[in-house]
Amino acid sequence: MRARAATAAGAASAAMLFSLCASPSAHADGTPVITKVVVNKGKYIVVGPTTVTKFSAEITASHPGGVSRASVNLWHGADYDSADGAISYDVPKCTTSGATATCTMNFQVKADTRDMTSVVANAHAGTWHIAAFATGKDRAQTAVYDYATTKVQRASKLTVNASPEPVKKGKKITVTGALTRANWNTHAWAGYSGQSVKLQYRPKNSSTYTTLKSLTTSSTGKLSTTVTATADGYYRYRFAGTSTTPAATAAGDYIDVT
Repeated sequence: MRARAATAAGAASAAMLFSLCASPSAHADGTPVITKVVVNKGKYIVVGPTTVTKFSAEITASHPGGVSRASVNLWHGADYDSADGAISYDVPKCTTSGATATCTMNFQVKADTRDMTSVVANAHAGTWHIAAFATGKDRAQTAVYDYATTKVQRASKLTVNASPEPVKKGKKITVTGALTRANWNTHAWAGYSGQSVKLQYRPKNSSTYTTLKSLTTSSTGKLSTTVTATADGYYRYRFAGTSTTPAATAAGDYIDVT
C-alpha cells in the first residue's frame, strides 16, 4: 500500500514521557521493518489558543536492500480512511546506516483559523493515532495505519491568590484562583468547569507541599476557599489533568503570618 500524505480535514498538547515504540511491523514477503517511532520526543502535543505549535517525529526502519524513505502521519477519527483531522509534515530527512534508515520530519499545528493546513478544533482534543510508512530502495512498502497513539491537548493555566497578607495566626485566609484552558474554536482562554483541583501548602522552610483539601471549579473555572493561618508559607492549586487537557500547577503564593 502507498503511504498517503497527511492533509487537514478542517479541524484537528507533558507531561509524562511517552515513548511511541511498538513491535516491528513487516510483511512476510520481505518488506521494510519499522522498528521505532517517536513523536514530540515522547511527550503529548499541547496546543494553545492562538500560537503555532511545532514538533518533530522520528521513525527508524530497516530493509535488506536499504530504505529510501520513511514517514509518520498523525490522524484523528474512527479509522484512517475516514479521519476527520490530520497534521501535515514537511519532507522527511533521512540518514542511513547499512540497511537501516532514520527519518525525521517537522510538524506544525494551530487552533482552527481556517487559513492553514494543520488546524485543530475542540472536538479533536484527546487521542490521536500515529501511522507509520516505509519504502525500500526496491520499492517494497510497509504501511501501518495505527502504529501507536499519542494525545493532542488543549493548553491549560492555573492561578492562585492568597489573602490577606500579612495575616494574624489563627485568622482565616481566602485562597482564590482559576483554571483555564485553550478554546480552539474561539482562539481564547476559557474557564474549565467541574474539575477537581487540590489546594496545597508548604511551610516557609520546607520544599514539600501537602494537600489541604480538594475543590471543584465553578462553571467559569473559578476556585475559592478559606483556611486557617498557622505559619508563614506558600499556597498553591494543582490540577492533575485530563485526557484532553494537561496538568497545571500554580506558582506558590507566599503568606506572612504574624
